[in-house]
Amino acid sequence: MKIHDVTLTIQTGMTVWPGDISVELYRKEKIEEGGLANNSNISMGVHTGTHIDSPYHFINDGIKVDKIPLDTLVGPTDVIELPESVSVINAEITKALSFSPEVKRVLFKTRNSKIWSTSPEYFHEDFVGISADGAKVLVDLGIRLVGIDYLSAAPFTESKPPHDILLGAGVVLIEGLDLSKVAPGVYTLVCLPLKLKDTEGAPARVILIEE
Repeated sequence: MKIHDVTLTIQTGMTVWPGDISVELYRKEKIEEGGLANNSNISMGVHTGTHIDSPYHFINDGIKVDKIPLDTLVGPTDVIELPESVSVINAEITKALSFSPEVKRVLFKTRNSKIWSTSPEYFHEDFVGISADGAKVLVDLGIRLVGIDYLSAAPFTESKPPHDILLGAGVVLIEGLDLSKVAPGVYTLVCLPLKLKDTEGAPARVILIEE
């Protein structure tokens, strides 16, 4: 068994969605400065780094983070790698993919994954995302969870329609995955977001188990 950690490391100064607050992570108490113990504080938005979107993010009566069933967040998942030439995951792309019929979770590995090792320090507006018609195909396939390797599942200039379609159908999104070292295939997904009461999103530790 091999365990792949596909979570971004939360740290001060990391890239966040434009308009979100910057991450501040610091030790307020330090042993080397006479403190009894090391004690750290953090300030950040709930959509920082690797995180989930619950339906409540775009759907006002949608399920909130603390109410998402764990069996949605844990179980078999398809990691599907797309060619670098793919700039948007549209209906044509999704219809041509081979999904494992029994698997209802999918993580998309795109050219976005290279960003985390080459230029993670600034926000890339041209990241690969899922279009509205691509989202509709995923819903029609009965997918329960969709993940992607940048900070939004939808393209930068088309954020609302794909989110409305996916989240409106009760699909949970994992955004900000680092799939750069993961090969395509079927894995066991374990996604454990912080159990934040009545929120639409939460940072998560995400691993893939390879049998």
